[in-house]
Amino acid sequence: MINLNHYGYNDIFDRQITEEDKAMGLIPARVISVQKETYQLISEHGENNGKLKGSIFYQDSKYQTYPAVGDFVLIKPNPMGDEVIYRVLDRRTSFSRLNPTLRNNVSGASEQIVAANFDYVFIMASLNYDFNVRRIERYLATAWQSGGMPVIVLTKADLCEDYDEKADEIRAIASGMDIHVISAVTGFGMDSLAKYLKPNSTLVFLGSSGIGKSSLVNALAGEDLMKVNEIREDDSKGHHTTTYRQLFKMDNGVLIIDTPGMRELGIWAVEEGLGETFSDIEELAAKCRFHDCSHMKEPGCAVKAALNDGTLTTERWKSYIKLKKEARHSAKKAALLKAKTTSYKNTAKNQYSSRKHPLYPDKIDN
Repeated sequence: MINLNHYGYNDIFDRQITEEDKAMGLIPARVISVQKETYQLISEHGENNGKLKGSIFYQDSKYQTYPAVGDFVLIKPNPMGDEVIYRVLDRRTSFSRLNPTLRNNVSGASEQIVAANFDYVFIMASLNYDFNVRRIERYLATAWQSGGMPVIVLTKADLCEDYDEKADEIRAIASGMDIHVISAVTGFGMDSLAKYLKPNSTLVFLGSSGIGKSSLVNALAGEDLMKVNEIREDDSKGHHTTTYRQLFKMDNGVLIIDTPGMRELGIWAVEEGLGETFSDIEELAAKCRFHDCSHMKEPGCAVKAALNDGTLTTERWKSYIKLKKEARHSAKKAALLKAKTTSYKNTAKNQYSSRKHPLYPDKIDN
């Protein structure tokens, strides 16, 4: 029998299971991969595929929490076929983005959960042509919002002669954060990651395609768990080695969620994450003479002063303004979606109540 505690299950999730759940024969399981509508699960009975309970998820599909990789769910075991997923337990942490398939659809903009219930977020960027400070800022804002601990991992040091200079560029925008320069091929810097490799802890790997996520999984595992594709030498572009999100359990008990390379990371409600990522700018803004300073023409503006003397770079300031604008836009969409969901649920509840038999409240009129 599988011990689900070895897959990150703990009291936080156990307390969410009710006596009614137990009476129905529901047990917890963790989602270890998602491919379209197919969910691979691990429970006390081992690995099996799962499917959503249709009457729960599909009837009001727009307003349901769908499982993501790393989620803990309640299932009805089925020894003859697929397990049946009844609900998703509340997440401890989650990394999300603006759903890329709906990004240009204003009315349909929504959140897409990339991974859930992890301890560390490995923000990975390669030290070749793909290196981009502004992209790392974007990942950082979302990672801080997730509730997990962000860790910056700069890969492919064996292909870069000036990796110390590039690491310094990242330190300038991520002061005090853990930044690791590694090569999964030569083993350079790999020892520095040992402190995150704790049994039953979950790491999520994020970044663009071709940056070495699969190579790092294999290097940490000490075996080829994942296929590794070559990148094009002329532009360092990679193919999507990982085509779907999946969770691996290594022999040392560490759990890793690998994700496909992201072509874009649309911001979704990251106000707190922006505050962490751009704490230097927000500290400057707090020193302005006027509390409502627009940082344009007002006297005594600390932000303008920092821009003029070079303490704050124009590139970082523009990145902050851009992400701030995206965050406000997505926050409005999130609030609107939440209001619609609440309104819909209240309407459904009232309709249900109105159908109750006047003499026998437990019965429903047909």
